[in-house]
Amino acid sequence: MSENNISTNELKSIASQVRRDIVRMVHGAKGGHPGGALGCTDLFVSLYFKYMKHNKSFVMNAPGEDLFFLSNGHISAVWYSTLARYGYFPVKELASHRKIDSRLQGHPTPHEHLEGIRMASGSLGQGLSVAIGAAQAKKLNKDNRTIYILMGDGELQEGQVWEAAMYAPHHKVDNLIAFIDYNGQQIDGSTNQVMNLLDLKAKWASFGWLVLETDGNDYEKLHTTIEEAQTQLGAQKPVMVIMKTEMGAGVDYMMGTHKWHGNAPNDEQLAKALAQLEETLGDY
Repeated sequence: MSENNISTNELKSIASQVRRDIVRMVHGAKGGHPGGALGCTDLFVSLYFKYMKHNKSFVMNAPGEDLFFLSNGHISAVWYSTLARYGYFPVKELASHRKIDSRLQGHPTPHEHLEGIRMASGSLGQGLSVAIGAAQAKKLNKDNRTIYILMGDGELQEGQVWEAAMYAPHHKVDNLIAFIDYNGQQIDGSTNQVMNLLDLKAKWASFGWLVLETDGNDYEKLHTTIEEAQTQLGAQKPVMVIMKTEMGAGVDYMMGTHKWHGNAPNDEQLAKALAQLEETLGDY
């Protein structure tokens, strides 16, 4: 179910600006993780501007609102940009990304009451556990809203993920929609080379999850899948969406390689990236 009546073209326009923000933020900080952030931009924009019920005034326990958690926190630039463009904090603050004394650290944290961030996600593998706890809290409070959580595919090599994978179906946590950013790349190479993930759909299904698959960079397919996932809420199973994305989506020289997992573009590379991304909302 869509909470906001916004067109796909409007979402694409916002996403173009968010991608501009990402490459500029990482360039300005001379460090960061542009590849995964660019690949997940379409999901962030779709959730925050179309599907989630949330309040930019920000209350930590968010009664009556949906919650989003980011487990693969190194792609923080896309989250910060999305929050700022929605109005959680001033867009100009994006210029402080990864700087000394900035609230916008490389990995998100509820630092100095940073609006929209509810957990620190510096250590991979923990986000799903936190999201499940938040989902159970919603149920205890008789709050009929949804928890959304994004994980990276390389992150699935962490053992805690699979403890959480067992826990949620056993306890019928059915107000939870999880996403895996399945781009096949991690910091040291492809996931197939580092530690092969094999058949993810079969794995999650065997743990008792309802598993859907989609293309995270195709709005029609992504939105159809989100809406299908929403129809499964309350069916006594958590929902897992395996979301195929292209690392570096939107910037041709960053696409399809792990080399842009954690590198910042230089001046020339930044100019090349910006030439491919339309400025739609005004740069900070």
